[in-house]
Formats: sequence, C-alpha cells, structure tokens
Amino acid sequence: MGVYEEKKETCGTICLKYLLFSFNFLFWLAGGAVMAVGVWTLVEKSDYISLLSSKTYAASAYILVLAGAIVMVTGVLGCCATFKEQRRLLRVYFVLLLCIFLLEILAGVLAYIYYQQLNEELKQNLRETMTQKYQQSGHEHITRAVDKLQQEFKCCGSNSSSDWEDSVWIRSLYAKGRKVPDSCCKTPTELCGLRDHPSNIYKVEGGCISKLEKFILDHLKIIGAVGVGIACVQVIGMVFTCCLYRSLKAEPY
Repeated sequence: MGVYEEKKETCGTICLKYLLFSFNFLFWLAGGAVMAVGVWTLVEKSDYISLLSSKTYAASAYILVLAGAIVMVTGVLGCCATFKEQRRLLRVYFVLLLCIFLLEILAGVLAYIYYQQLNEELKQNLRETMTQKYQQSGHEHITRAVDKLQQEFKCCGSNSSSDWEDSVWIRSLYAKGRKVPDSCCKTPTELCGLRDHPSNIYKVEGGCISKLEKFILDHLKIIGAVGVGIACVQVIGMVFTCCLYRSLKAEPY
C-alpha cells in the first residue's frame, strides 16, 4: 500500500512538472508579447507621447517592457526550477511571479486611471502645445509630432483649423503668410498652407483632439487588457508552483 501511494504521489509530481513546464513555455512567449506591446508604444508612437503633459501613458508602457523582460527571464528560471525539482528555486520563481503580477496589475490600473482623465488633459493642453510650441526653437520634437498627427489622422488644429490663428509661428514672418501648417493639407506641398479652403485642408469635426483621444483610448485598452490578462494567467502558474512545491516537500530526499 505504501509503495502504491508513493508511486501515485510521484506520478502526480511528474504531471505537475510537465504542466508547469508547459505553462512556463507559454508564459515565456506571453512575456515577449507584453514586452513587444510596450516597446511598440514607446518607439512607434513616441511622437504622440511628447504631446501629452502627463507621463502616465508612457509609464504604463515602461512597466509593460519591464514586466515582459522579467517574465522571459522568469520563464527560463521556472523551467530550471521545475526539472531540477529544487524547492529554493521554486520559491524564487514564485516570488518573481508575484512581482510580475503586481507590476502588470499596476500597468492595467494606470492605463484605466489615465483612460478616465485623458479627455480633460487633451482639452487643456493640446491646443496650447500646438499653438505655442509648433515650429519653435527647442521644440522640434513637438513640430514633428504635430505634423505626423495631422497627416496620419487627417485633421487640422486641436479643435478646428481656426485654432492656428493663435499660433505663435503662424503670426510670425517665418510662416510666410500661411494660414495653417502645410501638414494640414490633403496633398502637402511647400506653402500649400497659404489656402485654408476645405478643398485644400482637412476640416474634421472635433479636430485632432477627437482623433488623438480615440487612438490613445484604443491603445490604453490594449495595454490594460494585456497587463491584466497576463496577470490573471499568472495566478494559474502560482497555483501550479505551490502544488509542486508542496509535492516536493512531501517527498523523501
């Protein structure tokens, strides 16, 4: 009877090992996905980040990059701990899982909080940023971001094209008589901003604010969903780890 129980326990441990190994492989792939989302946010959309006064959006992305990197390292550690059957490594693995879990929940919470306050921030800051910093010395990154924003989202001005009437640059001699930046034009060419007729420039209801807000909100949903989704999956990994730890602790050396 004792031999049967021992075999049964060993069989259970082996099943747990392979379950945890399979989990770690998927977890490692998920870590790569999490890090990719964070890096994509910071690299591909960094111009738009410069238009936001709050750093919460960027912070969420940095947290995902950090969590993704730790996840990939943890996945390898988890495989080693599983096959070597070392309880000490399993403890370290569990603590790392817990830390990643908290990081990703934090990223999700930050994304949700920023989701709530985004509209107000854009209303307060985007117009001022576009009119006061566009084409100004030391703000070249803002200029690039605004030009990219207006061309990519086919919009002109924060609320409407008339916002550019208050632009420091438009009022200066450097604008050469332009009424809007050339990036407002449907077909951008040098000095095309001299004419602000709807046939020449983008006239979008809600201006660039509505377009940028929709883009960031959609992206925040992705950041939040990825962070919280992977965090929930990790709970399964922590349960498997605890079960294997208890199983190894019960077995004789």
